[in-house]
Amino acid sequence: MFYSGLLNLPWWGYVLIVLALTHITIITVTIYLHRHQTHRALDLHPAISHFCRVWLWLTTGMITREWVAVHRKHHAKVETAEDPHSPQVYGIGRVLLSGVFLYVKEAHDLETLDKYGRGTPNDWMERNLYSRFPKSGVVVMALINLLLFGPLAGLVIFAVQMMWIPFWAAGVINGGGHYWGYRNFPVEDASTNIVPWGILIGGEELHNNHHAYARSAKFSSRRFEFDIGWVYIRAMEMLGLAKVRHVATMPSIDPEKKTCDSKTIEALVQNRYYILARYTRAVRDVCMTEVLKLRQRTGDDGKPALDSRSLWDFRRWFHFNTWNLKARQRIDLESIMKKDPLLQTVYSMQHDLSRLWARSTASTDQLVDQLRDWCRRAEASGIEPLRQFSRDLVQLA
Repeated sequence: MFYSGLLNLPWWGYVLIVLALTHITIITVTIYLHRHQTHRALDLHPAISHFCRVWLWLTTGMITREWVAVHRKHHAKVETAEDPHSPQVYGIGRVLLSGVFLYVKEAHDLETLDKYGRGTPNDWMERNLYSRFPKSGVVVMALINLLLFGPLAGLVIFAVQMMWIPFWAAGVINGGGHYWGYRNFPVEDASTNIVPWGILIGGEELHNNHHAYARSAKFSSRRFEFDIGWVYIRAMEMLGLAKVRHVATMPSIDPEKKTCDSKTIEALVQNRYYILARYTRAVRDVCMTEVLKLRQRTGDDGKPALDSRSLWDFRRWFHFNTWNLKARQRIDLESIMKKDPLLQTVYSMQHDLSRLWARSTASTDQLVDQLRDWCRRAEASGIEPLRQFSRDLVQLA
């Protein structure tokens, strides 16, 4: 009986067991470690919080303080040489295949732990069990698997459990989530949404959304996106086991407003990535039409005014929905814009708009005046999508 395990299941039963166990691990990482401990986006009932600590001790051996510190540093130093695991720095291959080693190296940096690991659990259990004997939990998990499923199935299930987080979290999210995918928000890093359905990795697939609103407990932002982690959070909230503290909200619209005021500035600053994304979508069609005209136009040398590479770069710029793509291969937008007055206007107006929330020394009244001037210039541009965008901007409340 022992050698076949206490549970004698068909092959598909073992598959379901693996999927269930690894899914619980992913959910504890995204809800407890990421959204709760790192970003304080929600509060968890002590029973839920401690269950997550026990489960992570059994299935990963990760220490809360270490994980939190590494991830906070990632946000603070994203896409720089100090980022613990940026594929823009280390290369996609290294992060994807050996990202766990980058994590372990940073997790043992005492300076990182001291600076970024504050506010994590430090009770008796943490000091005397979880942090003191981090590998003992996985040994206990291995013994449980052997007892329940037998030597062969038990070892296979245990191996999958041990590889799940290193591959999906340290590899796919930290690597692919800053390299491949689509972008909803033009953040200053290379973060992407890998797929719009956050199920397999608990919602972490929506990585660009998270970088735009790091303190939001909900990662999905568009109607077609799905964050299963948020589903669990809402269920726990209805049961009194969780309390959401922060959720990204879209700015409200007051159709009666005719001029910019302090509320407009406040909404602009709080929703700057959303506003920039709206700007990109508003001017996309008119810009692409103008670019295609440039492509058909010839210069004095008989060559097209816009070569194939520049056309590809311009399309890629819109595809990644950003105006300042620092981390990826640089796109020489200014040389493209100088070829056409309309493109130059669209580009310079976006630059002036983004500078508004960068002027930390300006008073609110000064920012209001600057925004009003921006809207006047947009109206005078003669570019209808830009004019409509400025009218919508005025109505932010």
